[in-house]
Amino acid sequence: MPLPGVSADTMQTRQLFRFRVLPARHYLVGLASLLLLVMANVSRSQDPIETIRIDSDLVDLKVSVLNASKSAAPTLLEQKDFLVLEDGKPQDIAFFAAADVPFDLVLLLDLSGSNSKKLKMIKQSARRFVDSARPVDRIALVTFTDRPTLYSSFTLDRKKLKHSIDEIDDASGGTNFWDALNYVLEDMVVRGPTSRRSAIVLMTDGIDNALPGVPGNGSAITFEALMQTIRDSETIIFPIYLDTEEEVVKDIKHLHVSRENYSMAREQLGRIAATCATTLYKAGKLSDLDQLYGQVIRDLSTVYSVGYRPSNRILDGKWRSVEVQLPQRPDLMARTKRGYFATLSDQ
Repeated sequence: MPLPGVSADTMQTRQLFRFRVLPARHYLVGLASLLLLVMANVSRSQDPIETIRIDSDLVDLKVSVLNASKSAAPTLLEQKDFLVLEDGKPQDIAFFAAADVPFDLVLLLDLSGSNSKKLKMIKQSARRFVDSARPVDRIALVTFTDRPTLYSSFTLDRKKLKHSIDEIDDASGGTNFWDALNYVLEDMVVRGPTSRRSAIVLMTDGIDNALPGVPGNGSAITFEALMQTIRDSETIIFPIYLDTEEEVVKDIKHLHVSRENYSMAREQLGRIAATCATTLYKAGKLSDLDQLYGQVIRDLSTVYSVGYRPSNRILDGKWRSVEVQLPQRPDLMARTKRGYFATLSDQ
């Protein structure tokens, strides 16, 4: 199937949101400025910088909470559980809410030659994810070898998704894993304010032809550049390590992948999981993934809205870093945007 290009809708969501505090005596002028501000934001729809949306002087964070335990029961948190830091300084929370929200999930499946013996498990696992998702959750299906292939765009149609999974009939060729993940993050996942959370369930052995000593051109993007994209994104990645090491290393004369390559691949997948506050799962057989389906659905379904008014009121255009912590819950990790620009509106 042909690769889709970057859609206009995707590009239009990459916006820089600005705010201004207006004196009451300039109320009418403020309304006019607000109108101009909205128009300016539309004109800047090609701006590649993503920041948190700020309504008036309230910084509104959408926070996902992830559980490091594979078996822990779901927990609904309260405002007192959250600590918001801006440039390292604690902020007073002015607004708090928790809600069940729909989400977008991409199943990203490695169909390169090293996973040929795992094809049946990959397809069965994908079908189980489709069955586990709620009716309101959209799912897309992407596979990759030396390039990504879109089997199904985001849809609520479970029958269509399962048909797309059934169409997968081969696992062969090289692996441009980093390019494939970057493609999903940059070209498929909607950015900016949205009512949906997004996540990627990634099934791979982590081998990219760009690794040292592995033949083939490999990904165009470097792993470090990919990591920067992951850090800048709100999308949560659940990496599943497909253990193909023994069968591939035994056939090293043909596949040219060493144990050192596998060690590096696992380390990289671990870094992705740590950055997204998720767990690196290891899958040798289908039952290894039984606990994963419910956890993914549980972690993505609840989103916390946390709002605060910055203690630093100076609108100097500088970057403000934002961090959300759960001091009393070391078993949980919070994930949200990294910060925003405190920028004056145009005069």
